[in-house]
Amino acid sequence: MKALIVSDSHGLTMELQILKDRHQHEVDIMLHCGDSELAITSKEMSGFSGVRGNCDYDSNYPNDMPIPFGGKQILLTHGHLYNVKMTLMNLRYRAEEVGANIVCFGHSHIADAELIDNILFINPGSIRLPKMRKERTYAILEIINNEAIVTYYDLDGNSVDQLTLRTSL
Repeated sequence: MKALIVSDSHGLTMELQILKDRHQHEVDIMLHCGDSELAITSKEMSGFSGVRGNCDYDSNYPNDMPIPFGGKQILLTHGHLYNVKMTLMNLRYRAEEVGANIVCFGHSHIADAELIDNILFINPGSIRLPKMRKERTYAILEIINNEAIVTYYDLDGNSVDQLTLRTSL
């Protein structure tokens, strides 16, 4: 199974449509980790499961969303309510509460994936305002049996190989 993961698009519309057009037929689910700054009913957000970030004013977005995926459980959240710019500990506790093996979050605009205490944390970075890298990034998570492969791409669809993570779940 494959998931497209994007975050912190901050009002971009054409770019979200490009990602949908590029990947919608190869992924099983499309996730937006918040700060789209778009209405949940917008054309650009159709097809995405999305959550509310600190810059989202549409209260129809949930703060968190548990999603079953490939025999695993994803916790989709923005991260601002868990202080992710300082620590992932609060987010780890929330993942444990909902039984999540994978957490997809944004807020910091820093692309990274790491396994902590058998929980895979994925931040796709930002397709508008990246931090710590020049590339505007998003990620694709693939689950094959008990292996997770997180591949990052720039907005043009080129893989950012330095960020790729393969790990057992």
